[in-house]
Amino acid sequence: MSLSSRLSSLFFQDASTENNQQHGYVHSELDIDLNGARQNRESRTMQGVAEEEVDIELRRPPYYQCMLAGGIGGTTGDILMHSLDTVKTRQQGDPHFPPKYSSLSDSYVKIFRQEGIRRGLYGGFTAAMLGSFPGTVAFFGCYEYCKRYLLDEGVNPSAAFLASGFLADLAASIIYVPSEVMKTRLQLQGRYNNPFFNSGYNYKSTWDAAKTIARTEGFGALYSGYKATIVRDLPFSALQFALYEQERRFAQSWAGHPDIGLGLEVLTAVSAGGIAGVATCPLDVVKTRTQTQITPDNHATNSQAAHMEKVAKSHKTIVHKQTRLLHSGPRTVPRTTPTLDTSSVLTGLKLIYRTEGVPGLFRGVGPRFVWTSVQSGTMLVLYQYLLKEMERYSSKEGPEAI
Repeated sequence: MSLSSRLSSLFFQDASTENNQQHGYVHSELDIDLNGARQNRESRTMQGVAEEEVDIELRRPPYYQCMLAGGIGGTTGDILMHSLDTVKTRQQGDPHFPPKYSSLSDSYVKIFRQEGIRRGLYGGFTAAMLGSFPGTVAFFGCYEYCKRYLLDEGVNPSAAFLASGFLADLAASIIYVPSEVMKTRLQLQGRYNNPFFNSGYNYKSTWDAAKTIARTEGFGALYSGYKATIVRDLPFSALQFALYEQERRFAQSWAGHPDIGLGLEVLTAVSAGGIAGVATCPLDVVKTRTQTQITPDNHATNSQAAHMEKVAKSHKTIVHKQTRLLHSGPRTVPRTTPTLDTSSVLTGLKLIYRTEGVPGLFRGVGPRFVWTSVQSGTMLVLYQYLLKEMERYSSKEGPEAI
């Protein structure tokens, strides 16, 4: 190799080495800058998520907004699902074995064809509305107060949600139980002078039901089945809201934002209500039968009791035997169904299980699952939506007022 070629190769080699070193230095600087920027972005993201988590806990709408949003959401859900609730009541309150009302679709169609919508599927609607809005208003007011208090005291969130739902339903039960009694009886009765299903009741209207119950049974009868109602509703509300709050927290963590979107809002609300509804179905069966149970002492004015009194004059022994078989439904009651002549929910569960087995404890579980899922979904989704709208409206009004 010539001297010139050696010099040229050496020159180009030094130049390439210098270029490589320079480029390597630049790349290392870029890598440092990129890594630094990435770390800054990650730190800002983590800080933002932490701030959002803090905001979730600190963003507490006023109580009146929670109560109003809960009342509207709960009432809307009750309106939409009342017909399905009627089907559930018929399945649970019908003492025939096998029952007249079996599957969900068959029961729905049968009641619609025989009794219509207003006094059939929507029997007891007025009574339900009397307790729906004030009951849910009281529930959400008490729930938010208890939840915030317990969280501020450092109670575990799951325990706080569970206890808050329990206490809120206990407070609201004072309001909605009388309307629940009238609603359930009118749903079981169906239309006035119903030729298709003799429940033992024959009220002309909601007002007539209230007057008749107070006159023939006493005012305390409006709270009949109160123990069974709260034994059903307290665990239902506690379980429902504990599941709902935890599911929303998981959804917010997964989405990385407090606003989880309509799809996740519906999924969390529907699943929480459905699971809680199925788990408490046996308690719901006992509650329905306790509230609609007929006894000759407190229904001496209805057609069934009047017939019994006539028979009693000539067949006292027959009447005594029939009295023990009276239940919440038609005049012909098979011996396979128990008379829940007890205030003990546990005893009622044992009686039903002993005579009807597990299917008896889960009568109406299909309609109850659908009802609690859709009703809870409607109530809780509307609740969150209305709170957001109220917050948006308040934020717009704030600067203008200032």
